[in-house]
Amino acid sequence: MDALDLLLNRRSIAKLSEPAPEGNALENIIRAGLRAPDHAGLTPWRFVIAQGEGLSKLSDILVKAAEAEQSEQSVVDKVKNAPFRAPMVITVIAKVTEHEKVPAIEQHLSAGCAVQAMQMAAVAQGFQGFWRSGKWMFHPEVHQAFGLEGEDEIVGFLYLGTPNCTPMKVPERDLTKFVEYL
Repeated sequence: MDALDLLLNRRSIAKLSEPAPEGNALENIIRAGLRAPDHAGLTPWRFVIAQGEGLSKLSDILVKAAEAEQSEQSVVDKVKNAPFRAPMVITVIAKVTEHEKVPAIEQHLSAGCAVQAMQMAAVAQGFQGFWRSGKWMFHPEVHQAFGLEGEDEIVGFLYLGTPNCTPMKVPERDLTKFVEYL
């Protein structure tokens, strides 16, 4: 797949099934994440892969957070099932290092770039995915479970697997609504 075509036709696919990436394909995905912009070489990323039993552990973490909020049972059920929407979920964490020239926001953005690169590497190898966020990634119970400290943040959950549907057409957008010149 041509790199420009990959970028111009990026779509999230929410219907994923087995197999998930493994071996060299998974290594390529992680290596792509490690190529994200990295001012001062701080490597402000951490990737936690959940698959198999790990999906159940991720589910338990999310349920604990929802129960701590005294969420309605329908919400608890939704978060309990969320990790099982794909055979693999990679939690991408911005691991912030205090640095005089690289503020926390820049390190968070770097981790976000890592997610995008990882999703594109998955697609380039025939897999698909979607990037999820939401209030649970900011919850203290979730932060504790992942060992976050200080200004560390989860920047997203990257769901990966094999596409189980045909992607919708990429919407055409009027560039003049998004671009201006100084």
